[in-house]
Amino acid sequence: MIEFLIQPWPWYFGGTMIAIVLFLLLWTGKSFGMSSGLRTVCSMMGAGKKVSFFQYDWKAQKWNLVVSLGVILGGYIAANHIASTEAVALSPATIDQLTSMGMTDAGRHFAPDLLFSNAAFSNPYILLLLSVGGFLVGFGARYAGGCTSGHAISGISNLQLPSVIAVVGFFIGGLFVNHFILPLLF
Repeated sequence: MIEFLIQPWPWYFGGTMIAIVLFLLLWTGKSFGMSSGLRTVCSMMGAGKKVSFFQYDWKAQKWNLVVSLGVILGGYIAANHIASTEAVALSPATIDQLTSMGMTDAGRHFAPDLLFSNAAFSNPYILLLLSVGGFLVGFGARYAGGCTSGHAISGISNLQLPSVIAVVGFFIGGLFVNHFILPLLF
């Protein structure tokens, strides 16, 4: 049974599960997005006393906390108990480029140790990069009216034009950063 969990699942299983979840959310009048869960947590903790954006009935959004908790728990289980130990299939050119940026474990791990190991917390430059990146992602998610998962999965499946425009913007921004900004940072 565990061997089945370690192997990549077929695309049609994941696609079918996403479709079922989105249908249920649409049927119940809800929309999916991780930034909504973060907004709910911030509102629960009293952020509404300082920022009007967080002043709303967070109790009506408690279901979103279950989604967020499921993502966190599922990510933990996947990373620590059923993660594949096989090398990532990257082209030699990509491995050379990442190695030149200081990511010496390119092609051996899904997440580079330079950014995702505990040693990253002792490097002020990496902490600054992660903090600025996290701020920009959070700001961008609110400015775009939702996060990448909300727009790309939920918004597009509901045929919302603003979500299509936002996702195109996410991809253009990601490609720009990957090709022009990232090489300058490492």
